[in-house]
Amino acid sequence: MPIFLIFLLSIASLVLLRPDAAPPAPSPQVPPATHAAVPPLFETADRCMACHNGVALSTGEDVSIGFDWRASMMANAARDPYWQAAVRREVIDHPQAQEAIEDKCSTCHMPMARYEAHLGGGSGEVFANLPIGAGAGRSATLAADGVSCSTCHQIQPDGLGDPSTFTGGFVVDDTTAWGERSMLGPFQTDRGRAAIMQSATGFVPREASHIQSSELCASCHTLYTHPMDDEGNVVGELPEQVPYLEWLESDFADASAEGGARSCQSCHMPVVQEPVPVTGVLGQPRDSVNRHVFRGGNFFMLGMLNRYRDELGVKALPQELDAAVRRTVEHLQTKSATVSVEPVSSGGNVLEVEVAIENLGGHKLPTAYPSRRTWLHVQVLDDRGGVLWESGAMEPTGAIVGNDNDDDGTRFEPHWEVVERPDQVQIYEPVMVDWEGRVTTGLMYGAEYVKDNRLLPRGFEKGASHPDVAVQGRAAGDTDFVGGSDRVRYRISLGEDASPREVVAELRYQPIGYRWARNLEEYDAPETTRFVGWYDEMSAGSAVTLARGRLTVR
Repeated sequence: MPIFLIFLLSIASLVLLRPDAAPPAPSPQVPPATHAAVPPLFETADRCMACHNGVALSTGEDVSIGFDWRASMMANAARDPYWQAAVRREVIDHPQAQEAIEDKCSTCHMPMARYEAHLGGGSGEVFANLPIGAGAGRSATLAADGVSCSTCHQIQPDGLGDPSTFTGGFVVDDTTAWGERSMLGPFQTDRGRAAIMQSATGFVPREASHIQSSELCASCHTLYTHPMDDEGNVVGELPEQVPYLEWLESDFADASAEGGARSCQSCHMPVVQEPVPVTGVLGQPRDSVNRHVFRGGNFFMLGMLNRYRDELGVKALPQELDAAVRRTVEHLQTKSATVSVEPVSSGGNVLEVEVAIENLGGHKLPTAYPSRRTWLHVQVLDDRGGVLWESGAMEPTGAIVGNDNDDDGTRFEPHWEVVERPDQVQIYEPVMVDWEGRVTTGLMYGAEYVKDNRLLPRGFEKGASHPDVAVQGRAAGDTDFVGGSDRVRYRISLGEDASPREVVAELRYQPIGYRWARNLEEYDAPETTRFVGWYDEMSAGSAVTLARGRLTVR
C-alpha cells in the first residue's frame, strides 16, 4: 500500500473520533519541477483518485468522480488521435509557426504541462510529449493527464467571463508553496477531512462557488485562432469554437426565462439525484453532487479511444468507455432536438411536407469544433417500407449522399429553405474559407465562415447577436430559421404509379464530418495516416440519429 495512503488511514482513525481536531499534516512530498526555478503547480489525477472513488448510488451504480473522469474526453484530451492528426496537419501547412501552433494547441489539451512551461519561460509542446506513455519526465506525465483534476480545480475566479481569459487564458495561483496550495470545489470541508486531503495530495480543499460557473468552462471552450496566408502572415481572427458566447445569447443564460438560468455544468455534469459523498474515504453524503462524466457530443472519439486503447495509452477500462459512449448517445438522443413532419399538400405526383426541428440545448446544434454537423435524412416510403424518395442518406464511408462538399472539397452545400431533389440536403454546419475565399478544413487557413446555419438555441436573436456567433450564408435571410428552431419545406415529385404511405425525417449527427477526415489523407505523417485509417475502419458508425418524426400520408 502506498505510504501516503497508510498515513491517510491513520489520520482517518483520529478524524472518526473528532474531525475538527486532526493533527497537523506533515509536509507533503514535493513533485519534481518541470523547469529549473519553477515550483510545481499540479498533481496528476491518480493521486486524487486514491480517495475520490468507491462511491455508489443506492441502486449500486458507481458514480465515483475518478472513474467517471477517467473515461471522459477531458481525461483523454491529449490522447485524442484526431486532435493529434489535426495539429500535425497544421504544422505541416505552416512549419514556420510550429512553436506557436503547438503552444496554442497544448493550452487546453495538455494544460498542466503547458502552464508550467510558460512559467519557466518556455512554450507548450505537443509532439515532444507523444506518444502517450513513451515520454519521460514531469512534462510528459502532466501532458498525458489531459484536463486533470488539478487543472480545473485550481482555476482562480480572476477575470472569468472576460475575453482575456478565453483561449485558455485562465489563471492558476503560482505563488503559494506546495503543501499549502488550494484545491477549489463547491463544498465546505471540515478541518479533519481537509488535513487528510492535504497529507495525501499536498492540496487544501476550499469552497469556491465559481467552480460551478459557465465562465470557468468558457476559458477553454471559447477559442479564437489566427489564420495565416501561405507566407505565414496573420490575416485575421476566427471564432473557432464559442459555445459560451452562444449560451450567452440563449434563454439558458437568462434567469428570468422559463426554467431559469442553466449553466454548462447543469447539462454536462448532471447532478446525482440522491445524497452521496464525493470521496470513498470518510466522505459525507452531500446533496447536489455533480457527476464528472463531462457528457458532450463526441461518442465517436470515445469509441475510437476504446477500440485502439493500446496504441493510445488509454487508462480507462473498456467497460468504462463503453458506458461513456452509451451515456453520450443517450444524452444526445434525449436532450438535443425534436423533429416533426407536418402535411402541406398532396396532389397529383407531388407530395409537400414541412419538417420542423427544435433545438433543446443552450447553444448551437452542433456546437464547438467545426468538424461537427447535423443534417436531415428524409425518406418517402410506400406501404411495404420501400424507399420512393430520399435525401440525406449516409454512405458507409461517412459521406452524405448529395452533399457538395463530400463530393468535392472545393464546394459546399448551401442552406435550403425548400428541398425538391434528392441531391439537395439540409446540413446544419459551419464552413470555413481562407483569405482568398477557398473552402478549407485547416484551422490556420480558416479566415471566416461562409456558412454557419447551425441550429440556434431558444432565445437567440438572429439579427442582434454577437458578431462572433452570427448566422452566416443563406440562413441569415431565412425567416423560418430562428432562435430555437428551423422549418424546411420538402416538395417531392414522385412517379405516376407511386403510392406514398409515410414520410420519415431524421436529424442525424456526426462529430467528425467526412471531408474533415478525408482532407488529412494528403498529409504523409504517422498521426494523419493512422487517424484516416482508423476513421475508415469505423466510419459506418460515425453518426447517430438525434431525433425522428413521422407522417402518415392519407
